[in-house]
Amino acid sequence: MPPGILTLAADKVTLSPANTGFMLICSALVMIMTPGLAFFYGGMVRVKSVLNMLMMSFISLGIVTILWVLYGFGLAFGTDKGGFIGWNGNFAGLSHIGLTELWGTSTIPVYVFAVFQLMFAVITPALISGALADRVKFTAWALFVALWVTVVYFPVAHWVWGEGGWLFKLGVIDFAGGTAVHINAGAAALGVILVVGKRIGFKKDPMRPHSLPLVMLGAGLLWFGWFGFNAGSWLGNDDGIGAVAFVNTQVATAAAMLGWLAYEKLRHGSFTTLGAASGAVAGLVAITPACGAVSPLGAIAVGVIAGVLCAMAVNLKYKFGYDDSLDVIGVHLVGGVVGSLLIGFFATGGVQSKAKGLFYGGGLDQLGRQAVGVVCVLLYSLVVSYVLAKAIDLVMGFRVGEDEEVAGIDQAAHAETAYDFAGAGGGTVGRKGPALGEALTKKVDA
Repeated sequence: MPPGILTLAADKVTLSPANTGFMLICSALVMIMTPGLAFFYGGMVRVKSVLNMLMMSFISLGIVTILWVLYGFGLAFGTDKGGFIGWNGNFAGLSHIGLTELWGTSTIPVYVFAVFQLMFAVITPALISGALADRVKFTAWALFVALWVTVVYFPVAHWVWGEGGWLFKLGVIDFAGGTAVHINAGAAALGVILVVGKRIGFKKDPMRPHSLPLVMLGAGLLWFGWFGFNAGSWLGNDDGIGAVAFVNTQVATAAAMLGWLAYEKLRHGSFTTLGAASGAVAGLVAITPACGAVSPLGAIAVGVIAGVLCAMAVNLKYKFGYDDSLDVIGVHLVGGVVGSLLIGFFATGGVQSKAKGLFYGGGLDQLGRQAVGVVCVLLYSLVVSYVLAKAIDLVMGFRVGEDEEVAGIDQAAHAETAYDFAGAGGGTVGRKGPALGEALTKKVDA
């Protein structure tokens, strides 16, 4: 991802209307991923918490957008300050940028790059929310999002992608967000879980997805939007690298879905729709850092490995006793780690950079660099996220009350419910609507 990676390409000094239009489309595709994530997560929770789950993603669109304009873009992509953070006063408020001022050596305006990167910043904290379903205060979550993007996401984005960022200078390859987005979010999820604790009834009560069609719809929107997420990260396609990223995204996602389903069939005896959706997302996560470094055959390997390992990892919460409600750790943290490390094996040296993996004669050098990036981002996000969550918990309480959790957060936090069961059916339901609605709600929740 530019600006650093773009120095590997030929110098580009004039604005390209084609690339500019392409990047605006890619920005819109990445934006639709956040509502897609909301549907994906919303379908996986019980009926009493659907709206809260949707809102935990949607609120990120509001909070992060404003912070990005005020100072986030400057911190992430401003002039490097020691390899760990950036700053550019002209980026504050996005108020001192020329309309046709180009971003680095690219052919797109700074405004276009800024809005594309904004969508990455928006979805990353939204990913964390899936681990916290059913049990956190909406106000506490909103405050956490604001603090977390400020002290975790913006600095890490600079480390990985900023001109002068220390991980970029080290040679860590992350085409579109394996470390900065997925490992970052997955580690943060674990940090917050350690503070807020388990849901009431964890490992005792059934907590099945209330709407698998919503899950599949969300997964489909994520898959669709991910082409903008990955292919757009080259900021154009004058040299064909964006096209390679697009192809690898499709290939790895398909392979991961098949790998997850095969493991599921062998382990549990069934091919499930939830497994298909989760496997696809695992493949999307794993190929994100690697889509500009591997060949399509390498993408198949990345996808299959990620699909199987993530399917195995989602069960770790029952073994170790942490309540990752919607498998953010099992899919995003593990998938991000797998995809980032596999670059050290499958990088061909012929796409985005000359760095080669072990299987292409590059030795262990690139694998070592990838491991440093993985470990440093994971530990930083885990520790800081834990501290932030602990501070919020001490000041205002991060978790809802027991009664609200048992009854459902939707009514308590949002004064709404996702479904009006009392209005279902004909005249009989009209006379017995409230009682029937209550019975149906209990049945779906179970």
